[in-house]
Amino acid sequence: MMLESITAILPDLNKAFLETVYMVGISLAIALILGLPLGVLLFITAKNLFFENTFINSLLGFIVNLVRSIPYIILLVALLPFTKLITGTTIGPIAASVSLSVAAIPFFARIVETSLREIDKGIIEAAIAVGASPWMIIKDVLLAEAKPGIIQGLTLTTISLIGFSAMAGTIGGGGIGDLAIRFGYYRYDNTVMILTIIVLICLVQIIQIIGDKLSYLVDKR
Repeated sequence: MMLESITAILPDLNKAFLETVYMVGISLAIALILGLPLGVLLFITAKNLFFENTFINSLLGFIVNLVRSIPYIILLVALLPFTKLITGTTIGPIAASVSLSVAAIPFFARIVETSLREIDKGIIEAAIAVGASPWMIIKDVLLAEAKPGIIQGLTLTTISLIGFSAMAGTIGGGGIGDLAIRFGYYRYDNTVMILTIIVLICLVQIIQIIGDKLSYLVDKR
């Protein structure tokens, strides 16, 4: 009976898995494109650095903290009108990617900022002393030195997005969360619930292993 249930749910599980990968992939790409420069800005505009600007730093910090202080499920509902405006719908993986991206950008930005803070200030001061341009300092010193921490942060962001995507499934976002709610919860099918948990555990473990390996490979310290 359990084997028949598993066989019957496999097509839906495969579709849900691909939807999860799709929405997480879109959100992660946007978080990387926008969150990385935002994290760099948060760092270089702080006190005692070459591009100090307390107003910009305070403004960006306030916005980042504001978004991060809102629980994702509330943020998801609050952004439904914006999601409708951007995508034309509030259901499906693409719609879910909007709120996922908004949640991921400040989260990843803070991780990038933290990674940059761990760099020895002597290295930055040496680069400034030899006349390196701000862009050279950012590209060749800051990002190069913080690469292991940024990769670990990207790994953490990916895993967090997988958890958020499951929540998005509760209001029609699709993916594994949607499958678990529709088949596992509403139909009281424990087999489906167990399967979705196993898939999520395996996915997270694989991502963590890959992230750790990449971080180790680029760490030259």
